[in-house]
Amino acid sequence: MTGRVLRIELKRSLAPWLGIVVLAGSLAVFCLIDGIWWRGDAGWTAQWTSMALWTRYLLVFWWPLVVGMGAVYGLRESRSRTAELLTTTPLPAWRRAALPAGAMALALASGFGLLILVGGVQVALGATTYMPLGWLPISLVAALALAAGAVFGMGVARAVPSVLTPPALTVFLLLTSLLLRQANDGELPSSIPPNRFALLSPATAEPREMLLTLSGSVHLGQTLWLLGLLATGFALLSAANRRARLLAVAPVLAGAALALLVLPAAPRDAYVVDKAAATLVCDGPVCVTQANRSRLPELAPRGKEALRVLHDALGDKAPNSVREDTELRAIGDPRELSGNVVLIDFDDPLIAHATGTELTRLLVAQGLAPNCAPRTPWEGGGQVDIPAQSVAASWALGDHQLEPLQQPDTDARPQAAHPQGASANAEVAWEKLTALPPAEQRSRIAQAHAAALSCKNALAALTGETSS
Repeated sequence: MTGRVLRIELKRSLAPWLGIVVLAGSLAVFCLIDGIWWRGDAGWTAQWTSMALWTRYLLVFWWPLVVGMGAVYGLRESRSRTAELLTTTPLPAWRRAALPAGAMALALASGFGLLILVGGVQVALGATTYMPLGWLPISLVAALALAAGAVFGMGVARAVPSVLTPPALTVFLLLTSLLLRQANDGELPSSIPPNRFALLSPATAEPREMLLTLSGSVHLGQTLWLLGLLATGFALLSAANRRARLLAVAPVLAGAALALLVLPAAPRDAYVVDKAAATLVCDGPVCVTQANRSRLPELAPRGKEALRVLHDALGDKAPNSVREDTELRAIGDPRELSGNVVLIDFDDPLIAHATGTELTRLLVAQGLAPNCAPRTPWEGGGQVDIPAQSVAASWALGDHQLEPLQQPDTDARPQAAHPQGASANAEVAWEKLTALPPAEQRSRIAQAHAAALSCKNALAALTGETSS
């Protein structure tokens, strides 16, 4: 009997449409808009954890909408003027509330689950071979947040049956979500309000670092808070008198109090490095993280060849290993360079999809004139180093003419100013360098290498000008 009534509720009510809106709206954002979520090593289909965090990020908009639509659903009895009639039926109030609440929760969980399925299939069909289990709590808490928010909205509308209740809830929660929103421009995501209060919002910051994930204390604290919210919503939905409505507030207050005790006070305890993903996997002198292990078969032979070329060019000062860059940085912070290591960043648009001899050239360029400014989808300052890298790599590989590196086509944020006449500058530097005697050419390459490691102008060093 209950199953038949639930099927009728799903067939004839608003509930399924809300699940469809969450699914279709999210897919429209991810698939129809060429946004930052398609770029870099933390793209929404690049890794499992990134996929889960990107879907959680959208809750900054979906969660207020879901609560508001739940409130619209909760006004059904007052709009049809059947509230008094239903209270006279022998069926207990909690059973009458369970069916619409269950239908709404089931529809939202199904819609969000299908979104995760679409993203998961794309991740599984992609290049990554690393599959952690840590992404599951991220998605499960998101599904709980949607269900709890909808039931809470239904309960508030049942307690305050006004046409103003849904828009008031939606606007209030949208403003609150935007206020608590975490920014990702620092080394770790952080917010203006205290971290504990910011984590009461189920939305996460835009994932920028592939190795970052949420800690267990965040999952636990948010679960306690959302369960309290769910219990309060259900209690309000089934409350028959004023006293019951007042008592219904207790679960959400208790959940919030427990959550604030469990949630971490500092961002470094909320967003943590996935140690398993960050573990280095090596093939001789070439090392990548476990998360990017699938890149090692292509990278290892090219890296070894690049190290041989670099030794011929720089002698004892040449790097002796190639390693993936795992340092966490705020946007705009310089890279921590080392003369002993060729650091590669798979967020670099040049390196991201390079293969074969192109990859060898890029590794040689990074070894001779590494870009101090990061070159990622989020920041494009390293583009100014491309002319120097092109000249240095062409010289080391013995090309008869300059073969410039391809300029990355990114929508980096903030957008880097593309250097005017970069190709012309590279041509001038190449002509000046190759006009010198071989010994002087080698000396200029060594000077450019030292300048790049010191975050100075490597192109000026190649042309013999004063570097800055």
